[in-house]
Amino acid sequence: MKLRPDEEIALGRILAPIKNDERTLRMKNFIQHGKITTYDHVESVTVLSYWLNKRLHLGADERVLSIGAFLHDYYLYDWHSTDGGNGLHGFSHSSTAMKNAVEHFGVGKKTQNVISSHMWPLTITKIPRCREAWIVCLADKFVSTRETIFCR
Repeated sequence: MKLRPDEEIALGRILAPIKNDERTLRMKNFIQHGKITTYDHVESVTVLSYWLNKRLHLGADERVLSIGAFLHDYYLYDWHSTDGGNGLHGFSHSSTAMKNAVEHFGVGKKTQNVISSHMWPLTITKIPRCREAWIVCLADKFVSTRETIFCR
């Protein structure tokens, strides 16, 4: 699941202002699964989401998809030692990530749905309501499973 050079360039242009922001770089300080940082995790989910959209001709908005995928775990705390003060991490971090994304980057409603619904069906009331949200939800499940099993 490797992007072509032209796709890497296009994705890089979309994400440049976000990936290099000092706040998102903080995700490099937190472990997500096994030995994988949150930053590396969201990068993997973003690349897989973008790849799926391109290869399966799903017609998702590349900007919404890419930004939503990259910010889906933008909660900025170590979930192994705290819940960020918001309840159980698995149930609450998508809301925290969405609030941070709105506050720091002003993301729109569609991107908010991508972020807030990525834990569905665990968060049963936060349903993916657009194709971008469905793609990220599925890509996150795949990447999380791979990281949990193979990156210990």
